[in-house]
Amino acid sequence: MDVNLLNNPWLPFRTKDGAIDYRPPTAVADPEIVDLALPRADFQGAAYQILIGLLQTALPPQDHGDWLDRFIEPPSVEELEAALVPFAAAFELDGGGPRFMQDLDPLDDVKEATVSGLLIDAPGANGIKNNTDFFVKRGRVEVMCEDCAALALFTMQINAPAGGAGIRVGLRGGGPLTTLVLPESAEASLWSRLWLNVVTSKALTRSGQSWQTPRVDNDSLFPWMAPTRVSDKKGTEVLPEDMHPLHPFWSMPRRFRLLFDDEPCRCDVCGREAGRIVRHIRAKKQGANYDGPWLHPLTPYRRDPKKPSEPPLSTKGQPGGLGYQHWSNLVLNDADASGALPALVVQDYVSQKVRAVDEERRVGEEIDALLKHARLWAFGYDMDNMKPRGWYGVEMPLVAVSPMQQEQLRAWVQRFTDLARQVAWMVRTQIKNAWFDRPGEAKGDMGHIDMAFYDATRGAFFYALHAFQQTLAATDEAPRLPSEVAKRWYHTLRREGMTLFEEQALSGALEAVDLQRATAARRQLQSFLAGRSKGSKAIRQFAETGGFPLTAQLAATEEGMS
Repeated sequence: MDVNLLNNPWLPFRTKDGAIDYRPPTAVADPEIVDLALPRADFQGAAYQILIGLLQTALPPQDHGDWLDRFIEPPSVEELEAALVPFAAAFELDGGGPRFMQDLDPLDDVKEATVSGLLIDAPGANGIKNNTDFFVKRGRVEVMCEDCAALALFTMQINAPAGGAGIRVGLRGGGPLTTLVLPESAEASLWSRLWLNVVTSKALTRSGQSWQTPRVDNDSLFPWMAPTRVSDKKGTEVLPEDMHPLHPFWSMPRRFRLLFDDEPCRCDVCGREAGRIVRHIRAKKQGANYDGPWLHPLTPYRRDPKKPSEPPLSTKGQPGGLGYQHWSNLVLNDADASGALPALVVQDYVSQKVRAVDEERRVGEEIDALLKHARLWAFGYDMDNMKPRGWYGVEMPLVAVSPMQQEQLRAWVQRFTDLARQVAWMVRTQIKNAWFDRPGEAKGDMGHIDMAFYDATRGAFFYALHAFQQTLAATDEAPRLPSEVAKRWYHTLRREGMTLFEEQALSGALEAVDLQRATAARRQLQSFLAGRSKGSKAIRQFAETGGFPLTAQLAATEEGMS
């Protein structure tokens, strides 16, 4: 039985009234559809990426005027269906010909494996053999419906982690971070959520590449339409200049075949009853070996400014999660200094899309406001080589300023986040001094203290960010750092730092509580935060740059805390 992912109702969509409706990808053009509703967070992120990839492939805008026309007036479901028809042959999940994201070879020469091998967070053979599957248990997923198997396959191909000799890693490295631009409104249509992350053909085409109209039989676009580029010897690496500019959306490092069974069964992932299921897969080594300076449009990267000839590295999920301390590198280009290269879709929003709206003013304030107030959605696995430590997903405000003022915004944000890091470090240090007689020898991860500090100051940071945007929008010249905003930020860091110390210093100690030690640590922290200690140069410099005094106000504040 043919299962075509462009025609079959295989994706769960959420409607404005909260209902879940399984429909084909063309449902994204229905204004009643506001989101996807996948059963797993990694599937939700992958489904967004497959739909963005489809729009980017079937409806690539020629310029930002073309992009804005479709943002204001999306195509009908029927028009989108017509645009997708030429690519249907590349999206067959089963059958005797090419299969979506699967090897053209049936792989009859390899042993069958359980379908759970498609899940990044499933334990591998060694984990089961050595009984180390503490967090992700064996036997959890033994059967999948066709729909979940398709998404598991795609999720693995776009996130493929390191897997040992001959098991190839994904085009953007194992466990890459994905960043998308979302409308501020929770009621926005799914079309606007996806279309904000579609860019022009020119923006996708890099040096050494040439744009060609996408065709279904082009294996430099859809690699599964031809025999696998087996990587069993040198010289078989897959390089950017040899592939279509759209290829990163459809990269395929692993060799898989799904094995279908016609039997009624409940899917272990989504819980639905299915008449056709996948229990087993075949997998073979030596798939596509991606090498060279690949840049995926949905992923942020970092390059070493001192080594411009080396390819950039994708940003990965962070052990401590994602927070405002990462905002600048995820949003503002800084290739020459820190080496930060935000995802192409984020750069395009910040530098091009907002400006296109400002210039055209086609539909007045409504469209203007929608683009001026957006959110950044960052998500991905935190991988330890081939082992997942966790999945992180976070949304943050995404402010836009003119390209001329982005350097000023980055400088201010950097100053604020640098001070937060300094205070977080000192709070953690003094908590250790309160807890331990020999803090330098203390073992264990103290990262939860930093996370608590960043969580407590998160709202104040985004308040400051919007204040920066307003300050920069009010002038074309280089303005000063707003003094009231800087002072508010300093007092927030100081207050939350002391509060966190008070909460932690006398609780959770690994040795007997020592009040004298805790009191001394508290005094050192207060001195640092007041700008009075030798080590608090950063505090004094921040106050000087921010144009506010440390002395009189702090004395009154300290009296209240004593």
